[in-house]
Amino acid sequence: MNNAPTKITEYLHQYGPGFATASAMAILAVLINSQVPALSALLLAIIFGIIARNMNLLRVSMDAGLSIVSKRWLRIGIVLLGVQLVLTDIVKLGWGVLITVICVVGLGITVSVILGRVLRIAPTLSLLIGCGFSICGAAAVAGMDGSIEADERDVATAVALVVLFGTAMIFVAPALAGLIGMDAHTAGIWEGASIHEVAQVVAAAGITGSGIVKTAVIVKLARVLMLAPVIAFVGLLAPRLGVQRAGDPQKNPPIIPLFVAGFIGASVIATLGLVPSPVLGVIKYLQTFLLAAAMFGLGCGVKVAELRKVGFRPLLLGLVVTVVVCLVAYVGASFS
Repeated sequence: MNNAPTKITEYLHQYGPGFATASAMAILAVLINSQVPALSALLLAIIFGIIARNMNLLRVSMDAGLSIVSKRWLRIGIVLLGVQLVLTDIVKLGWGVLITVICVVGLGITVSVILGRVLRIAPTLSLLIGCGFSICGAAAVAGMDGSIEADERDVATAVALVVLFGTAMIFVAPALAGLIGMDAHTAGIWEGASIHEVAQVVAAAGITGSGIVKTAVIVKLARVLMLAPVIAFVGLLAPRLGVQRAGDPQKNPPIIPLFVAGFIGASVIATLGLVPSPVLGVIKYLQTFLLAAAMFGLGCGVKVAELRKVGFRPLLLGLVVTVVVCLVAYVGASFS
């Protein structure tokens, strides 16, 4: 019993600086997002992390805490994200939209993996880019990173590309929707099925027309739901994909990581209506805070000097996957 205060003190000394820094930056990102909804709290947090790392604003004492935040806090945030997924809302969209979502995720990842081999990009990076662009942006990159053994630079590269292309889509998608002459229903499905982050979807849909925001967000959440089966599928095919599952290679880790099982369970609880509205609101803020803190931690791993060494090939891969996802989403939306 006498050792307990000492252990707590040691723990806070080791991890406290990182926890405090990530928390402060997450709160700042959330506050800015509350005033300017078009600015995603998660993307702001990533940018804050990139700036902090590359302007040498971080102390060595923060690294241990930031490492915990970018992994464990992230997984808790993903579990809480499941509370926002009411499965019946997704089913109401119809089979056409559900098939579109499956095709977007499946083809987006497949093209990324195959083209990555052609471009001689590391299989892990190709997979992370495919997941980030096809499912739910940086959260998908981080979620997959928690399930496979990924190099820190590959994770940083995939996150940076998500920020770049996802932010561009906020402006490109509404412009294309207007240029092509999409009706509101089609535009809502298309933007929800093609844009990376939930906040980016909200921003783009708001520019296109506020009436399509709800449809776009529900379609986007359907893509988020694909994170669980994709991680399970990658776990089964890891050797063929050229990646290694996280954990002790001498043991057989579960096909579905614990945090993914929690994500699915949270979705079921939300669908059954077991979470009161006031509690749901608190959970949503907590989830945003945790993911923003985790994104700051990931951003702190992005070293611009190292990214310059990556070359143009990952950039080209990101561009091609973006185009493929957009085209598949458009075809699906047109027939839904």
